[in-house]
Amino acid sequence: MKRREFLTLVGGATTWPLVAQAQQSRKVARIGVLWHAGNAEEEAVFLRPLVDGIAKLGYVEGKNVIYEHRFPAEQPERFKAMAAELAQLKLDVLITSASAASYAAKAATRTTPIVFILVADPVGGGLVDSFSRPGGNITGYAVVDVSPKRLQLLKETFPNLSRVALLINPDNRSTAQRFFDQVEAAASPLDLTVQPVEVLGPHDFERALSLVPRDKKTGVMTVFDPMFFNERRQIAQVAMAYGLPVMAPADVYVKAGALMSYGPNLVDLFRRAATSVDKILRGEQPGNLPVELPIKYDLVINLATAKTIQMHVPPMLLARADEVIE
Repeated sequence: MKRREFLTLVGGATTWPLVAQAQQSRKVARIGVLWHAGNAEEEAVFLRPLVDGIAKLGYVEGKNVIYEHRFPAEQPERFKAMAAELAQLKLDVLITSASAASYAAKAATRTTPIVFILVADPVGGGLVDSFSRPGGNITGYAVVDVSPKRLQLLKETFPNLSRVALLINPDNRSTAQRFFDQVEAAASPLDLTVQPVEVLGPHDFERALSLVPRDKKTGVMTVFDPMFFNERRQIAQVAMAYGLPVMAPADVYVKAGALMSYGPNLVDLFRRAATSVDKILRGEQPGNLPVELPIKYDLVINLATAKTIQMHVPPMLLARADEVIE
């Protein structure tokens, strides 16, 4: 054997164990996710984009990332208990879905980095100090409720509307009041009156929607609310049975059977959250990462639902829609 070949062989033999050792000692990221629904199936519409977004940045589940998912099923005490449980797991990042999970996580830990998703008015609610410098151990992705625009589109679709029934969750008073104030202010210039309708839990939609006049002059609007999100199929089914047009805040409602929606692309927000997670795993402080807002707003119309409730959607509006479900 020549001397150069021998040295190469020896060098390779001594180097290989060091490389293997470095690979074995590479840190495995541990990410907790506090959802709001009861199981992974109910959260699939957002869980898959979130995990896929993180995977595209090089994090392979079971190899260099481990997930700790928790599903509180919209029960206030479970939010608190599960947030406290996750805070004890020495996570590298804690992701929270919607408001209740986010506020529970902030109360549970001041050290674990938190990335929240789908929180309306995080500054006003005290979740962060500001959008540009959230401060502390938290950052995330906020949503803006564009209720005035949604109301305008609903009136444009059905010019004969004279009333709008607002579905309100009385267990979420702050969101409900903000929603009502925005819609009421926008209703007057459109010659619309506002009728708040309280929904007293997941089993109350039949009763609540039975209070809405079925006169083809009344539309229904929903607000960003986790309970409404969980029951979006029920809302769509009951509304269709009563012949009521529903304007929802996101396309997932329309895909479940509601008539139309205008609002931020929520799936896109969950995909984008992977970027903040990656930055934190690479050493950046969450409190220095600006809170981000939606960059894409979609108008989605379910033409099959329009036919079912026997209401005509103008062709010009269909042409403007980002997606039409037939």
